[in-house]
Amino acid sequence: MVSEKRLMSRYKPPSPQSSKYITPEGAQALREELEFLWRRKRPEITNAVAEAAAQGDRSENAEYIYGKKQLREIDRRIRYLRKRLDGIQIVGQPPNDTERVFFGAWFELRDPQNRVRIFRIVGPDEFDSAEENISMDSPLGIAVMGKSLNDEIVVKTPDGQQKYTLVRISYRD
Repeated sequence: MVSEKRLMSRYKPPSPQSSKYITPEGAQALREELEFLWRRKRPEITNAVAEAAAQGDRSENAEYIYGKKQLREIDRRIRYLRKRLDGIQIVGQPPNDTERVFFGAWFELRDPQNRVRIFRIVGPDEFDSAEENISMDSPLGIAVMGKSLNDEIVVKTPDGQQKYTLVRISYRD
């Protein structure tokens, strides 16, 4: 029997490491975010914290406390972006086999009701930049990787399995 103390542990297993691929546009967006945080946002918050600290008692100064919290969040994001940009691989060219779905591909799926949806496979750092972008680490991204035209795609969802047919693949910009 597992002890109660062990069940209440703060241990959280590490999250699975995300893929290290990104499109040139995604890499540029991360660089711009890093530049903005480092050159504009952080100095602005640092000045606000310094002004709040000059007002006296810091223990009850909400502006000071909130500013310090913002600085911690900004610093955490800056560390993440620097580390991520150092270890990421930018994929700017289509693969040799453009008849199958790989990173960067635009593709269309048809569901059993004959509705067609368009998606693009991107890295985990950029899937939320556009509605049609899906992460290569997502269930749909994993299911469609390496598939060819007219292949059936089966995706496990919370509502059960969804089936699609791959009807178009392109590597346009």
